[in-house]
This record gives sequence, C-alpha cells and structure tokens, in this order.
Amino acid sequence: MDEQTFRWVDPAQVLAETVKLSGLEYMQGLQDGSVPPPPIAVLMQMSVVEVAFGKVVFGCLPSHAHYNPIGMVHGGLVCTLLDTVTGCAAHSTLAAGVGYTSIEIKVNYLRPVLADTGPLTATGQVIKGGNRVIFAEGNVVTSAGDLVATASSTLLVRPKPA
Repeated sequence: MDEQTFRWVDPAQVLAETVKLSGLEYMQGLQDGSVPPPPIAVLMQMSVVEVAFGKVVFGCLPSHAHYNPIGMVHGGLVCTLLDTVTGCAAHSTLAAGVGYTSIEIKVNYLRPVLADTGPLTATGQVIKGGNRVIFAEGNVVTSAGDLVATASSTLLVRPKPA
C-alpha cells in the first residue's frame, strides 16, 4: 500500500497576514514562496509557475493517488486545476481585500490523464474583467503539448467588507 503525507499552513492565518495584498501581489507571493499555498494546492500537488495581471500558469503532477475506480486520473483533479487557474487569474486583477468566488465552470474533457501522462500545465486568463463579475478561460496541456481539457468560468467579485 502506498502512502502520502500532506502538511499545510492554516488558511485563516495566511489570510490574516495577506489581507492587505492585492490579488496580483498575493499570487506573486505564492509563486515566490513568501505566501504559503492553500491546503487544496498541497493536497492536489499544484504549484504556481507564472503570474501576470489577468493570467496565471500552474503545474500539477498527477499520480496514482488521483485515480478513480476506472483506472485513470479522476476528472475532478483536472476540473479543480481549471477552477484554480481561472479563479487565480481573476484574483490577480483584484484590489487588496476584494475577493471572488466561482459562479459556474464549464469543462470540456478532451483526453484521459494517467499517472504516467506526466506533468500537466494549466493556464487561466481573464477574458473580461469587472467589478461584479469576471469571465475567464483555462486550458490544461501535457508536457508533450496535448490538450487535455478546456474551461470557461464566471466568477463573482466579493467587495471589501464595510
């Protein structure tokens, strides 16, 4: 039997320390390691590769730990990766203290992912920014450049608390 152990920093502690950062500064902190990753990123083995205003790139290494009952990586890993990059792309456009949440995500799966597929790269990009709703798109590719899945996402902007 295989085993993995995951360790993370309490997200409430991270939020208390980063609430004054803009979304772009927060994402840059995740990339350079000055901001600890959220627990979901540790659990799903995702990491920030590139950050720009309105765009992020994440890497993810699928493994047998991500398998479903039919012998391949569960589509939920790819969907979570796409939800993450579209959300983080939106976050990179927001001012300090302003948040977001996903309203909907539409995913198209184009090919299966196996443990031996190797590293995945997910890119999220804002298509239309806004103060109330942000629209973003994402895609996941293999290291060989094969397109695994695409997504479109709508995100609700949550204003600063009064």
